[in-house]
Amino acid sequence: MSIDLIIEIIGTVIGLAYLYLEYKASVWLWPVGILMSIFYVFIFFHGKFYADAAVYLYYIGANTYGLWKWTRCRNQAAVATESVEMPITHVPKRQILPLTLASVALWGLFYWILSTFTDSPVPIGDAFTTALSIVAMWMLAQKYLEQWLFWIVVNTVSTILYFWKGLYPTGVLFIVYVMVAILGYIKWRKEMA
Repeated sequence: MSIDLIIEIIGTVIGLAYLYLEYKASVWLWPVGILMSIFYVFIFFHGKFYADAAVYLYYIGANTYGLWKWTRCRNQAAVATESVEMPITHVPKRQILPLTLASVALWGLFYWILSTFTDSPVPIGDAFTTALSIVAMWMLAQKYLEQWLFWIVVNTVSTILYFWKGLYPTGVLFIVYVMVAILGYIKWRKEMA
């Protein structure tokens, strides 16, 4: 068994833990997400998914921000001697257009970078999943329900790309990500009601 495969299997196991914690809306998803991101920077760089490797660098910062954002709400509640979790909400209507434009602009930018400066075998798909992942991660930090819809799309496309490229443990992980994203959407929607 190669070291790359061992690292990918470890990353997959950490990814499953992360997904479970996200599904449960647990604040622990953030530190586990940082660890998972470190593994996947390596995995995707070696698999020539350069934009995915870059997005996992972004995830390290985004996970740090999410941890701060979610615990800030809890810390403010502790000062008031109440136990208050950050609520799950819908994306405000005023943010739909900016989020859409950001997704499209990032997709175009990443596609241009990948097709111009790298040997990526799938620049359009890698750019697409990376752009939506960046926006979805920001939405997760805001605890918006609709982030799950973004993850359903990202994870479905990613699954296809990873199997095509031979990243089989990661492909299996992303099949699970698709299923849990669907269940997570249903669970979070029920929690809102």
